[in-house]
Amino acid sequence: MRHLPEPPGVPDHRSARRFLLWLARRQWRSLTWASLTTGAFTACTVLSAAALGAAIDSGLTDGDAGALLFWVGILTVLVLASVGLLHLLHRAQAFNWYASSYRTVQSVTDRSVHLGPTLTRRLPSGEVVAVGTDDIDQIGDFYEMSAMVPGSVVSIAVASALMLTSHVTFGVVVLVAVPLIMLSTLPLLNALSDRQERQRDRQAELTTIASDLVAGLRVLRGVGGERTVGRRYRDESQRVRAAGVRVGWADAALQAVRELLPGLLLVGIVWYGARLALAGELTVGELVAFYGYTTTLGGAVRYLTVTATAYVSARVSADRVVGVLSLDHDHPDPAHPARAPEAPCDLRDPVSGVTVTAERAIGVVCADPSDATVIAERLGRYREDEDAELVERATGRAVRLRDLPRRTVRERVLVATNDAHLLSGRLRDELSPDGGLSDERLARVIDAAHADDVVRQSSRGLDTVVTERGREYSGGQQQRLRLARALALDPEILVLVEPASAVDAHSEAAIAERLAAERGGRTTALFTTSPLLLAHTDHVLFVQEGRVSAQGTHAELLADVPDYAATVLRAMATEEIP
Repeated sequence: MRHLPEPPGVPDHRSARRFLLWLARRQWRSLTWASLTTGAFTACTVLSAAALGAAIDSGLTDGDAGALLFWVGILTVLVLASVGLLHLLHRAQAFNWYASSYRTVQSVTDRSVHLGPTLTRRLPSGEVVAVGTDDIDQIGDFYEMSAMVPGSVVSIAVASALMLTSHVTFGVVVLVAVPLIMLSTLPLLNALSDRQERQRDRQAELTTIASDLVAGLRVLRGVGGERTVGRRYRDESQRVRAAGVRVGWADAALQAVRELLPGLLLVGIVWYGARLALAGELTVGELVAFYGYTTTLGGAVRYLTVTATAYVSARVSADRVVGVLSLDHDHPDPAHPARAPEAPCDLRDPVSGVTVTAERAIGVVCADPSDATVIAERLGRYREDEDAELVERATGRAVRLRDLPRRTVRERVLVATNDAHLLSGRLRDELSPDGGLSDERLARVIDAAHADDVVRQSSRGLDTVVTERGREYSGGQQQRLRLARALALDPEILVLVEPASAVDAHSEAAIAERLAAERGGRTTALFTTSPLLLAHTDHVLFVQEGRVSAQGTHAELLADVPDYAATVLRAMATEEIP
């Protein structure tokens, strides 16, 4: 028993054809097994027709009962073998579909995680969704059908050989006609490929519009824009429909040719065979066998054209997959990474003058809220102009974040903002993605985030399945769960941006007290204007016009810096407005 998914490996994303070839190399054993099984099955089918013809000639024409029983026995063995091989064939085809689809999903998912925000900046959401749904199906369909190619070749070769031994003209006709039929479908395949690619682009655009519409429905209703966006969606869906109709016409023409040409070949062979039988050049048994051969040949040609069609669709889809895999990160790793400083470290942003002192809770208050986002992103190496650095406390050695591998930065510095989403799945897995936290530790971070009531009210506690983005929870509940998730990761340096902006005053006070206890002795930066949170910090930095203009304790700044007091008290007054 083989298990899925298998390790994906490193995909070849230089082109769509190379990606498909890479998939074939990664699962060559299963593809080979499927091909051998298909070849054996089709050979049994062709040989069954030969055995039937021999049985007819020996029993009915020659009256040889012994020979009749022999060929009936051979026919029975071939039929039973075909039945057994059919089961193995379907199993092998299903495995190839799942293996190629899962490997594609794993490759795209790994790259998406690696790219992070780069992916959404470079590609529209509809394109990403289409890659993860339609495209993997098309690639899986191709590898499911690909095993039929060797089987079809085997059946054509065996049938042609049997025909050549019985009548040379028949064998020559088959050997010439089959390649001509395949070549005649190439123009239609090219047309189908072009139309599928255009339809695929339209579908991705429509999915993007739909995603934006659903995500912004509340805002659109507030400004009365739902009709405008709805009209835009309707117009785009009509373009998708028109592109789909054009794909349908091309596919219908291809299917018609796929049925017509093998059918004409079948009619021609039967007609010619009947004439030879009437002329005495073929026996009755050979004529019956020829009918079986032609049926098998017709099916083989159809399978070849169907697989060619599947390849065209898979190539279009693989081109989209390669588009994702080929994206470069906005912040690439340095060619020669610096040696990471030893903990504990200060986290310093020379541009703004913000320094998050090691093993202390530092509050950062920004007069302009946009500065908080910019500085926090710079501290986490999420901006192109990042100049933040880690400063080794013991030696004072400073290392720029851009000189460290991204993985190292992500492991040591966690920036938790309200733009983060809850992912679908069990709540337990949401808070502990690697499953490494005990229930006691989970309970502790949930309590620190004042989210214990959220867990209690969930239908199955930590085993509750969270829907996409945690839509069943209110904004405040989502925020507390996100805070619990950040605390559960327990990073060396935690940067929190307004972690309690969506909760009531009671919850905010509880979070402020418990957060200070949970992160005691750890390096924490709190970008906030909440007096309750700032009161539990060790030191506060006040940022004006992108630079630190004052610093001290929360109480000192309230008393000595009017602009600081105005910023904090204005925020508090805004929160109290119903």
